[in-house]
Amino acid sequence: MHTSLHRMNPSVKFVIVMICMLTLAFFFNPWTPLIFWLSIIVVQIFLSHISWRKWGLLMLPFFIAAFGYLWTTLLFADSRTGPVLWSIGSVEITMSQLNHALSLSFRVLAFSSLSLLFALTTDPIIFIRSLMQQLKLSPKIAYGIMVGYQFLPLLKDEFILVQQVQKLRGLDDQSNIFKRIIGLRRVLIPMLAGAVRKAEKVAFAMEARGFTGEPRRVFYHKVTIEKNDFMLAFLFIGLLLISCFSNFWLV
Repeated sequence: MHTSLHRMNPSVKFVIVMICMLTLAFFFNPWTPLIFWLSIIVVQIFLSHISWRKWGLLMLPFFIAAFGYLWTTLLFADSRTGPVLWSIGSVEITMSQLNHALSLSFRVLAFSSLSLLFALTTDPIIFIRSLMQQLKLSPKIAYGIMVGYQFLPLLKDEFILVQQVQKLRGLDDQSNIFKRIIGLRRVLIPMLAGAVRKAEKVAFAMEARGFTGEPRRVFYHKVTIEKNDFMLAFLFIGLLLISCFSNFWLV
């Protein structure tokens, strides 16, 4: 679809995500993060094509963390004011404890869902270009990050290649875990040496092509801010305001 989070300007998206997170950090009731989290899920359904299986696997640690916050806050919270809801042996769960526990749990889910929404709908290379063009990030930092990101798949392939060479030479001892850990040294040292050589070649190539790190006025790949970016930004701000004022309507 045309109005999609995948097409949204990454810098605008990044600023909106930071505003939402900073705003939610000042609300300690359970309703605000809960409604905002549900709103993010709805936005994700209609304005993205994220794989829900992948999203569920990435969210699983955060669900576990949210559950951990819930039960630990219920049992060990200092604030025990308000009416007692129920008792578990000698432990009494009060209304303030429950609200505090739910607030922390839903905040974890809201923050993690918003972060995953940004990560899964944003191309890292376009994000770096947008930071340079819209937020005036230094080209030295931007190209350094971009080159490092491009090296990740190369390091993975080289790691597999070195492992296979070690197996062919009979140096890959998998008899116990300690020998595996020691054997990693024979893999990591040549892999890192190769990475240093590649990085040096890239540095020479950039210098030969006149890269000085000075801010550029003209970009070959332009990242622009369009009308749809403002529409999506206002959508997120509207959902944030609804979530913030929901505490006054539901209490």
